[in-house]
Amino acid sequence: MDGPRQDAALDEEEDMVIIYNRVPKTASTSFTNIAYDLCAKNKYHVLHINTTKNNPVMSLQDQVRFVKNITSWKEMKPGFYHGHVSYLDFAKFGVKKKPIYINVIRDPIERLVSYYYFLRFGDDYRPGLRRRKQGDKKTFDECVAEGGSDCAPEKLWLQIPFFCGHSSECWNVGSRWAMDQAKYNLINEYFLVGVTEELEDFIMLLEAALPRFFRGATELYRTGKKSHLRKTTEKKLPTKQTIAKLQQSDIWKMENEFYEFALEQFQFIRAHAVREKDGDLYILAQNFFYEKIYPKSN
Repeated sequence: MDGPRQDAALDEEEDMVIIYNRVPKTASTSFTNIAYDLCAKNKYHVLHINTTKNNPVMSLQDQVRFVKNITSWKEMKPGFYHGHVSYLDFAKFGVKKKPIYINVIRDPIERLVSYYYFLRFGDDYRPGLRRRKQGDKKTFDECVAEGGSDCAPEKLWLQIPFFCGHSSECWNVGSRWAMDQAKYNLINEYFLVGVTEELEDFIMLLEAALPRFFRGATELYRTGKKSHLRKTTEKKLPTKQTIAKLQQSDIWKMENEFYEFALEQFQFIRAHAVREKDGDLYILAQNFFYEKIYPKSN
């Protein structure tokens, strides 16, 4: 393809913005490192959205500023924005071209356990940094047995509101409306949502679908030093009794239902995009073409 149509396609790519509104402790740093490692080679910009006290809900005035920045900051396009911010509907602000949203989620109990120990012991990414709960040696099992606040079922309520967005009901713990809205957004507003447990496949699909940003990402993930999974220090796996106690909670049931919903959607997309051969996955080549094109060109 050449001529005006090719120029338009190139302009579209150069105007592209991706938002990765990362959920804490879902391998988000590991994935973001890949974006940083590729940005110079693939010629795009990476920007971290740093919110005060990691508050995932923006004020109304900050929402307006954020939308204006992302849509009009031409010097930063193509751009990859990442940060712990809940979903924001750009259409509400009269934006004609919305950014591309992507995300990764994790088994809700595994995510909470990882976050619990991360607050106490940190990880191998910045081992010298003092964490908020440093010095607290209590295990996750002991916390659950004692009914501690840091391991309470309410702490599971995070992935649903991140996908639900900036409505007040999104942050009402246990809201059925919030879960339904999160599911709707995942299907209709997100380009692709992966799962931590299958991160390499998520990266492979992004490289196949959005090579402007992710060309070379799969190989980098497999071989790169920084793209290995960031590991929380001193993490002890919970016992079956601890897991069973958390699973009695209605909050866990809802967060797990959302996780299973996301997992099923991701596996559906993957099944239609790849084929397995000798234990390895391969991206399918283009599987459609055009014919019977009229009127005939001279």
